[in-house]
Amino acid sequence: MSYFPEIPKIAYEGPKSKNPLSFKHYNPEELVEGKSMREHLRFAAAYWHVMRNPLADPFGGGTALTPWDDGSNSVANAQKRVRVFFEFLEKIDIDFYCFHDRDVAPECDTLAESHAALDAVAGTLAEEQQRTGKKLLWGTACLFAHPRFAQGGATTPSLSVFAHAAAQVKKAISVTKELGGGGYVFWGGREGYSSLWNTDMKHELDQLAAFLHMAVAWKKEIGFTGKFWIEPKPREPSTHQYDSDAAACFNFLREYGLFDEFELNIETNHATLAGHTMRHELTVAANAGRLGSIDANRGDELIGWDTDQFPTNIYLAAEVMLVVLGMGGFKEGGLNFDAKRRRESHHPVDLFHAHIGGMDAFARGLKIAAAIRADGRIEEFVKNRYSSWNSDLGRKILSGKASFAELEKIALSQPAPTLASGGQEYLENILNEFL
Repeated sequence: MSYFPEIPKIAYEGPKSKNPLSFKHYNPEELVEGKSMREHLRFAAAYWHVMRNPLADPFGGGTALTPWDDGSNSVANAQKRVRVFFEFLEKIDIDFYCFHDRDVAPECDTLAESHAALDAVAGTLAEEQQRTGKKLLWGTACLFAHPRFAQGGATTPSLSVFAHAAAQVKKAISVTKELGGGGYVFWGGREGYSSLWNTDMKHELDQLAAFLHMAVAWKKEIGFTGKFWIEPKPREPSTHQYDSDAAACFNFLREYGLFDEFELNIETNHATLAGHTMRHELTVAANAGRLGSIDANRGDELIGWDTDQFPTNIYLAAEVMLVVLGMGGFKEGGLNFDAKRRRESHHPVDLFHAHIGGMDAFARGLKIAAAIRADGRIEEFVKNRYSSWNSDLGRKILSGKASFAELEKIALSQPAPTLASGGQEYLENILNEFL
């Protein structure tokens, strides 16, 4: 049975095509820097947005039309959704997917029943992976939707809630391993505070560290070889979340002896909420050798919440891919479309239009980034800007062998320093040549 009978498999037709159900720029087997676009981009679809997002907003209920869904909380309905989802993956030609445990399987009356439901649905996921060749990019646990997590999961003041969260994550990691996931993501949707008047921040951070150490121990115990990724977000729904941006994550990981065990999954809309650009967050992670995966979306800078729009900004895609190519490409990670249709775009076909737009944008971004790298002018300009540090003195300073007294003596003996132009507009013009 086909759940999208009027939708063909989406194919590359080139930039001159006017067919809305075709790729204009994403040609999966086209080689860029010696690898296919498929290998470079490693696209993933987010189960929670494709199959479970009702397209509600703070001012109105859901609008999404899902004719395959009977609206029940049954395992059978959850298993049916899996089959619909994999037909979508086949037709859109996306190789990977990501899930939260409570998106793919129902939350039941008891934890044991919820575990059993997840096992049953995971069996269907495994069957569909085997049938289609699609793979799990990463899994995670939803520790933010149920009322028990209103005050946090790993950072809750309630020990019993903490234990429930640990059991849920333990199960989700195990299921991710069974499904061959490339990684597991920790997103602290409620791991923060609304007010410091009722919060012991040090206690909560100690709890979070203990939680993550136990997760690492469980990972090693079951032989899960995938990566652990933390996904930073500064706020919303909390006033402040402890994994607020890439730098804050690294500070926390180093303080608690966890740095070697975790990488980051960076999301564009979260970077925006943190007051950073996506390129900034990616660069911080890549410089630390800890950029694992990316949630590809964008936010609306006029709206102060996580709008999770599909990424169609070519500048943004080019900047993202410059960082990815610069670090040697993805290994276990990829580009996960943690993005949802707008509330007005409620027909099933809109799922295809949305993902086509994102995939084409990143295909263009990949080609632009590769062309900029091949051209070399921007890289050479930046290299030359720091060329004075290639001197013996520069190397001595960076190796920690110079002193203020030595530098004062040199500065007093030299004429006043002059600066070369930073050339920002010149470099922006070069970028525009490739768009």
